[in-house]
Amino acid sequence: MQKEIIHTQYAPKAIGTYSQAVKVGNTVYLSGQIPLVPETMAIVDGDINQQIIQVFDNLKAVTEAAGGSLADIVKLNVFLIDLAHFPIVNEIMGTYFEQPYPARAAIGVAALPKGAGVEMDGIMHVSDQHYTD
Repeated sequence: MQKEIIHTQYAPKAIGTYSQAVKVGNTVYLSGQIPLVPETMAIVDGDINQQIIQVFDNLKAVTEAAGGSLADIVKLNVFLIDLAHFPIVNEIMGTYFEQPYPARAAIGVAALPKGAGVEMDGIMHVSDQHYTD
């Protein structure tokens, strides 16, 4: 099966040897997003709330570039340097997702790229139609 590289200018550019997402058939593998502002490639100003919002905004941009939406995510992984922030993830996630929610894991980690407090990646399932910008 052929793979398709997904890219959008509305999410941060890859800062390493990876793609923003890769589509194989109707499955899209979303690379980890940290709270980088796409225009500046700097961590968003503000607290962990702002970081979580930026990560969801970045994921939203990539899902849309793949021809879907956040509602098409079937598996979401959340990496936090402080698991005490998990209730904040839940609260903010509720503003981006409706039931049925994706399967999810929350993992505490020692550090994340560029000193971020949160990173998320996922897997989504989309129809055959898509677009990229």
